[in-house]
Amino acid sequence: MGIFGKKNSDTADTSTESTAVNPDLAALTGDYTIDSAHTTIGFVARHAMVTNVKGSFLDFTGSLHLDGTDPSKSTASIDVKMDSVSTGNADRDGHLKSSDFFKADEFPTMTFRSTKAEALGDDYRITGDLSILGVTKPLTIDLEFNGAAKDPFGNDRVGFEGKAEILRSEWGLTWNAALETGGVLVSDKIKLNFDISAIRNA
Repeated sequence: MGIFGKKNSDTADTSTESTAVNPDLAALTGDYTIDSAHTTIGFVARHAMVTNVKGSFLDFTGSLHLDGTDPSKSTASIDVKMDSVSTGNADRDGHLKSSDFFKADEFPTMTFRSTKAEALGDDYRITGDLSILGVTKPLTIDLEFNGAAKDPFGNDRVGFEGKAEILRSEWGLTWNAALETGGVLVSDKIKLNFDISAIRNA
């Protein structure tokens, strides 16, 4: 189900169908803080042309503003500590933090600031500025709304799953090594995945 709009297949007038908003979603309007303990910001890179290496960032903060009536007024902001990268291998993590990749000492934070939000039928799309290594370029993320619930501690939560793809070279992440059999060690295309849980602010 899309959080910001769901088409009503029983409505004959298609001119209003695409802008119809489920009235129940208006109750979700508000400001939320991303719960880092129950959120994953992950990535997948192709390694040596034959397998995928998965990783994530363990230290980040973020906030959402959801508008269940007018999706264009919704916003998202995320700050990620680059030295929190984790791929399950200490040597690889150290290489990613080094000057070959993230230059974590010089550029400690990756940021995302939304600039546009829209409902696409049952889905949701957010576009914003992604900044890595001091380079800022647009990123579009397709999101699926997983639902809303009150947890046992009385917190009002919403959940999303999202995905996107980038070419890391566009942000200056150009390190690579050639393979004897052809190709390169690390893919330019990186798949991003998000599993987000956010708590409504009191």
